[in-house]
Amino acid sequence: MSKTIIPVFMPPYKLIPVNTSYIKPGASLDIIINNAGPYLENGDFLVISETPVSVSQERLVDESLFEPGLTAIFLSDVWSKYIWGYLLGPILRIKPRTIKNLRKLPKEARAHKEVVLKYYGILHALKPASEAGIDLSNVPGNFVSLLPEKSSQVAREIAKKIENRWKKEVVVLIIDTDATYQLGNFRFTCLPTAMRGIKSNLGIIGYLLGRMSKNKNPTPLGSSFPVKIEKALKMAELAEKYQKSQKNNLETVYKMQESFNANTNEITVDMLNSLNHTPAVIIKRIS
Repeated sequence: MSKTIIPVFMPPYKLIPVNTSYIKPGASLDIIINNAGPYLENGDFLVISETPVSVSQERLVDESLFEPGLTAIFLSDVWSKYIWGYLLGPILRIKPRTIKNLRKLPKEARAHKEVVLKYYGILHALKPASEAGIDLSNVPGNFVSLLPEKSSQVAREIAKKIENRWKKEVVVLIIDTDATYQLGNFRFTCLPTAMRGIKSNLGIIGYLLGRMSKNKNPTPLGSSFPVKIEKALKMAELAEKYQKSQKNNLETVYKMQESFNANTNEITVDMLNSLNHTPAVIIKRIS
């Protein structure tokens, strides 16, 4: 783990990365609190990615244990690979990278669709990718991580620990990279859950509506303190920009495979632990 902390300036904000080792399943999130504490000041935002929270909660599912049914096979082999990969994807102008990945979906995608169906239902399984915020990256082997439970409660608990240990009052925000869209004053996301002020659990409906939206931000899942939705979305956007700028950012399962030069089922906790991780970012407003 790197001990050198280099702040990034995005006026009128300063961002400070919170570096840690890999947070393992069932492990406490106290390492984030301990490493962030010396840099925190009253009024700061501590923005935490959803995956380490989910892994800490042991919200992991081994997809190799799932036998795909006919619906899952159709959704993988026909709906996602061909209808989205060759027809709907180009029509709706989704990212070329996503189209390319859809066209070469492996057979393992069948089990993934079965997991989506089991935990979140058909509305989410109809999405071509990133269904229900299930994360295939930053987890070992055939595991995937579901969305965290009770994100606002987790955020409040972290904020309380920071206040008790470091005597600082900060706003803790847990975010997901999946998008929040806006049409007029209506903000919505495909994700099963989001913070108050964002209509959630729209699945494929939200995805299709989102193609008409020019505004797209990462989704705040929960906050330790009530904040205006515009502020939460801005903090989420800043944190995501920083995360994506990092060399070792395992944004997708394909990036993870590329980084380790290994198939997904070959990636271990030790391999993940060999990288420097930035599960959280401190955001300060500067004068």
